[in-house]
Amino acid sequence: MIGISDILETVIADFSVLAALTGLVYLLAAVCAVREIMISRTSQGSIAWLLSLALLPFPTAFLYLIFGWKAFDDYATDRIRNGRAARPLRAKDLALIDRETSHLWPVQVKVSEVPFLNGNEVEILVDGQATFDSIFEGIAQAKRYLLVQFYIVRDDALGKELAERLIERANAGVQVYLLYDDVGSTGMPKRYRKQLRDAGVKVAGFNQRHKFLRVYGPTRINYRNHRKIVVVDGEHAWVGGHNVGMEYLGADPKYGRWRDTHVRISGPATLSCALLFREDWEWATGETLPATPPETVATPGDQSVLVMGSGPADKLEECAIAFTDIIGRARERLWIVSPYFVPDTDIRTALFAAKLRGVDVRIMLPDRPDHMIVWLASIAHADSMVEHNVDVYRYVDGFLHQKVVLMDDQIATIGSVNFDNRSFAINFEITLWFTDKKTIDGVEAMLVDDFKMCRQVGADEVKQRALPMRFLTQAARLFSPLL
Repeated sequence: MIGISDILETVIADFSVLAALTGLVYLLAAVCAVREIMISRTSQGSIAWLLSLALLPFPTAFLYLIFGWKAFDDYATDRIRNGRAARPLRAKDLALIDRETSHLWPVQVKVSEVPFLNGNEVEILVDGQATFDSIFEGIAQAKRYLLVQFYIVRDDALGKELAERLIERANAGVQVYLLYDDVGSTGMPKRYRKQLRDAGVKVAGFNQRHKFLRVYGPTRINYRNHRKIVVVDGEHAWVGGHNVGMEYLGADPKYGRWRDTHVRISGPATLSCALLFREDWEWATGETLPATPPETVATPGDQSVLVMGSGPADKLEECAIAFTDIIGRARERLWIVSPYFVPDTDIRTALFAAKLRGVDVRIMLPDRPDHMIVWLASIAHADSMVEHNVDVYRYVDGFLHQKVVLMDDQIATIGSVNFDNRSFAINFEITLWFTDKKTIDGVEAMLVDDFKMCRQVGADEVKQRALPMRFLTQAARLFSPLL
């Protein structure tokens, strides 16, 4: 039997083979370097890649394929073919455009490629029990189709209940689709998917057509679908921060209460959520879902909602542009809640400028970690905020995972976007934007209660941080572009 040592001896003995392999690595490094120069967005990141590729082509070239080579032209092509640009026309045909609000928020509208839509009913769902009670009630009422998408789907008690409910609807003749992220749902066993498929549920991983290290599209492992969307019959949708796992119900003793926020919308904006799912499904499977808009759309409420999908297929870092815009427009208050706070230079500068304008800038973060490197980097960025007199609060009543922003009394967001580079530029995300007084008042009341469960980080705490901890946080901060 030939062992690894025999193979190595053969390769070393045949110098031409070794030279050829070395040459291929240098050639790959050169290709990666040229591509990095052509698509460079920040000089600091590009210089780091170029130096590493030149000085240490192996393994840097292979790391670049995973973390640096962003290629989503095929997704953008699918999006164009699916007619995202026609969404405003569809909304116009249905006479549902909120033109006044769309005019007030042109950046968000242009980034989303959809207008604000009138006629929605909005319900804020605090924490996992309220969220999944609402989602499961909606699933039980599905008559035509169910679109279900989560970053994480676990095979635990909550995951099993989701599967049972989807199977029940599939047996009732409902068209059921489940889309999950391959990285987020790494632990999902095959039997979980098999039982769903055997019952007629269509199940897909986001990257199932784009495997790691395929000749075309080898870099998908770093670009994840972080969206959480449930759509029932094009009439109701659920979007927010929860995934499918018992920890999201506060059942993990390690974290205790899992503080998270979802939102249910009923009305026209639901169709935009369905169209985002449709784009993701087609890219993941190659299967085109029907997208014929209904002749009439129910308008159960009077609230205006904008659905913003963002991701690495965008021509620009449009998610960051949308949030930078509202930071720059803040005049009274800017409350940001995120489990991961790793902002880039533009966001940091905008926050500092808002504070200098006299804006009440508050950032609410978890007091305990779930991902250590991100948590350490977040401490470094948060300490910088404190040093610039920005108020930083640490949530102490369990783990904080919600993604919420409130600006003045004008606009609020709830969705899947964290305040870090991964959400702004790397992951596929979804954000709901609200401008009506009822929702804004609801978000304000919710966050006021949350701030009562926080401790404020003072300047003394930052100054007294131990040297080893300061070193670790600053070292983790160096990885900010990837976090």
